[in-house]
Amino acid sequence: MNETTYPGGVARDARTEDTNVRRAMRSGDDKALLKAAAQLTRGLNTPNPTIFWLDMLGSALLGYAALAFAMFGEGTGLRIGAGLLAVLALYRAGSFIHEISHIKKGDLPYFRLVWNALVGVPLFAPSFMYEGVHNQHHAKTKYGTKDDPEYLPLASMKPWSLPIFMIGGTLAPFLLFFRFAILAPISFVSKRVRDEVVGRYSGLQINPEFRRERPVGDAARQFTYQEVAAFAWSWILIAALVGGVLPLGAFAIFMGVACGLMGLNQLRTMVAHFWENDTQEPMSVTAQYLDSVNVPPPGLLPALWAPVGLRYHALHHLLPGVPYHNLGEAHRRLVAELEDSSLYHRTSRRGLWTLVSHLASATTGKRA
Repeated sequence: MNETTYPGGVARDARTEDTNVRRAMRSGDDKALLKAAAQLTRGLNTPNPTIFWLDMLGSALLGYAALAFAMFGEGTGLRIGAGLLAVLALYRAGSFIHEISHIKKGDLPYFRLVWNALVGVPLFAPSFMYEGVHNQHHAKTKYGTKDDPEYLPLASMKPWSLPIFMIGGTLAPFLLFFRFAILAPISFVSKRVRDEVVGRYSGLQINPEFRRERPVGDAARQFTYQEVAAFAWSWILIAALVGGVLPLGAFAIFMGVACGLMGLNQLRTMVAHFWENDTQEPMSVTAQYLDSVNVPPPGLLPALWAPVGLRYHALHHLLPGVPYHNLGEAHRRLVAELEDSSLYHRTSRRGLWTLVSHLASATTGKRA
């Protein structure tokens, strides 16, 4: 399971070879790769509004229809099936938060507003929780350091860190519900609490040491609007529960679906990188790429657990400006043009189980 077949049909031990390559490239960039990536993908940086809107709205509509049936429909088996469909569809709709953080102002008017109203706020993950945070994960001087909100050196941590990592991410909806329903209103009247809420509880982060700076300008306004909306939504749910309008069982299913999609996202996050930067030193762009993962076709399942272009996570770190619907074409161009010896091919893996076992073996010290 640890061999990877690169272009040309050559099978190599991916674990040993890729670790050595990443170490060699830590201090410098493969300029030929970066130049080729930029040249071969010219014209792919413009988002297609039709694709964005139809994909997001269709995923949200399907997800909520399935969720409604899971909450109020008839037949246990059908409701379970509807719940699973709701997890997958709403997970896809929710994954657009990543694209929103990269969209240039003016490219997709009102997309952020509509996404927050339909997906972000109802699922307790408005876009301000990612915007202004995710960009630091792409900063050349911050990736893999203590200032990276989305990085933990999981490969060098203890084996029990992986289950804890998964449990924490899966239960995030309950923590977010508490953050918006209880901590938000308290923070509005207490500066000390506000500093803690903004600094530590206002980002979809995995690095416990990261503290967010207070947003300014338009970012601060978006932060306030979305936070107030999420606060209001959380108390609407509480009032509906207390008033008997929303049955406790239906609410439990809603939260179960929310936990399911967040757990799936946490699993995807766990295998998005190799997590080998335990020095917390800045890494070159090439080293960042080699510490990340692509799971390209022909596999079909990654389209479910890594939707909206997330199956090309390494490529995204190489070309963060390419919208999700063009990453497949960008990958095809690079694979077709770059030689077998190119570092570009080193990040591709076959599937989820290979990646999970690779990371698990690293935590137990059994990796080659």
